[in-house]
Amino acid sequence: MHRFCTKILVLLFFVQFSLQAQVEEDKALHFAAGAFSGAAGALIASKISKRNRFWTVTGSVAASLLAGLTKEVIDKSNGGKWDNGDLGVTVLGGVTVGVSIELFSKKSGKYYVKRKKAGKNVSMSEGFPQVP
Repeated sequence: MHRFCTKILVLLFFVQFSLQAQVEEDKALHFAAGAFSGAAGALIASKISKRNRFWTVTGSVAASLLAGLTKEVIDKSNGGKWDNGDLGVTVLGGVTVGVSIELFSKKSGKYYVKRKKAGKNVSMSEGFPQVP
């Protein structure tokens, strides 16, 4: 299953380059804003819920929804029009981050597990090995 998901993500990565010319710049900025706010929301929700998987993904989606709604309200108050497409693309950015966290994080039941760092930690006080 992991291999299948990796292949799909690689395929989507290459497809995005061909579709990039077809997407309006405004939509790409909305997606990026949704991804950024979704990552921030996931981090905050993860810290508050002690790494609970459900609340981490929910925080990602909720933060991107809040960012999208705020942007559309600002547009509307400045004489622009409300665009549900922009709102949808912003939320899609947050959903993408939430799903990515879910797919690539180590899990144990309903919680994420901290990964251990590989390798030996060497401090600078130990010095460098002598070369003959």
